[in-house]
Amino acid sequence: MIVEMLKRSTMGIAFGAIITFIVLTILKFNAWEATVSEIWMHMGANMLLGIYFGVISLIFGESGNHLLKKSIIHFVLTYGVLLIIAAVVGWFPLSGRSILLYSLIFILLYILYWGGWYLYFKKQEEMLNKYLQKNK
Repeated sequence: MIVEMLKRSTMGIAFGAIITFIVLTILKFNAWEATVSEIWMHMGANMLLGIYFGVISLIFGESGNHLLKKSIIHFVLTYGVLLIIAAVVGWFPLSGRSILLYSLIFILLYILYWGGWYLYFKKQEEMLNKYLQKNK
């Protein structure tokens, strides 16, 4: 389990760094300026989020709990972690309106993402069942 967490954390760090590089490239070509301190802070936040998403995905790999329970736990943890990191780094101002907008966008994107993966795995399940029935 620890080895898997380290692998996923490393992949998360790499993914966070790649996202930071893409954003920096966009900023460079649009002639935006940023201090080293700002870049360091945002890159660190992206890498922390990469670690988080790498490790939290393990929640869906374990059997036992119902998918809905796992999804609710994942939703609540992800909402909280993203809110805290975004607020600390300054990705949005800390006002009631901003937090409400963040919450609405987060819920919408989470539902779309979750639903997409759910439909994908349902389709995979159907294909596997057809294959198994055919090859009995």
